[in-house]
Amino acid sequence: MRSRALVIIVTAASVIASTRGAAQEGRNGGARTVWSGVFTEAQANRGGAVYAQSCANCHGSGLEGADMSPALAGAGFMASWNDLTLGDLSERIRISMPADRPGTLSRQEQADVVAFLLRSNRFPVGTTELPTETPALRAVKFLTVQP
Repeated sequence: MRSRALVIIVTAASVIASTRGAAQEGRNGGARTVWSGVFTEAQANRGGAVYAQSCANCHGSGLEGADMSPALAGAGFMASWNDLTLGDLSERIRISMPADRPGTLSRQEQADVVAFLLRSNRFPVGTTELPTETPALRAVKFLTVQP
């Protein structure tokens, strides 16, 4: 009798946990977001080095932007990318950056820079690196407010 009660309790706890997870996925459409910890600290560090070498000249060492180059941190940046995907951001980098040498960053460097931008904008670090492929990056939504 005791073992049966234990099975019922464990099953009920499992159902509750599963329901909570499904409810959370329902709130964000089942998609991963920038709040899901989609990059690693090491990847953001690599991205910081690429940024310093290839991006800071135009966007500023503190991501503050300058002249015709927009800021890459803060409210303006967040509003510009809200509700788009990391694939959109990565493609923008791929096609047009750096401004004096568009298309010269490798896919890995692009993903690393995106990770650096995410960390700089205080999104949570995770345990898995951002992928380098655009379709996989399109599956990660950029949301300014945590779902």
